[in-house]
Amino acid sequence: MNTQQILVDVVILFAGIFAALMAVYYILKSDIHRFFDLKNIELNKESRVHILPLRLQAHERLIIFIDRINPANLFVRLHQQGISIAVLQAGILNEVRSEYQHNITQQLYIDSVTWNVVRKLKDDTIAMINNAVKGLPADASGIELSKAVLQHMAGIDENPYDLTIELIKKDIHKLF
Repeated sequence: MNTQQILVDVVILFAGIFAALMAVYYILKSDIHRFFDLKNIELNKESRVHILPLRLQAHERLIIFIDRINPANLFVRLHQQGISIAVLQAGILNEVRSEYQHNITQQLYIDSVTWNVVRKLKDDTIAMINNAVKGLPADASGIELSKAVLQHMAGIDENPYDLTIELIKKDIHKLF
């Protein structure tokens, strides 16, 4: 036997094996796809079962975050008799930033639009406190800062903290 005949026989053998494998694939194609689709469905169900509690916890934590950065609650929590405006401002800003950093990973489990609203509310809270401080004399007391911010909040038609909590509740209801 010569080398040319061996190569022809090998090519014919591989062509036959390839044709047989293709025939088996086309015969079993629908069964193979159904098998992998069922695996994906099972994985999706399993992942939803494990992720749902984390998503609910994230929504709960963000509601707590919003409640904690609400100026009415901040002032009650941080105000001390005779506190200066600078000390109260620093305490509030530190508290808001700390709470935000503590909850930053929750964005993994909530809708991106909802997260952007929460982040904007945090930024608006900081800006509101800073603007209120700018509008008061440097020797003002913490009480005057509290009054200025709470008067500003009373002048807003719809409380942004309540609106954000409602948005989070709507986001939770989408899960079910």
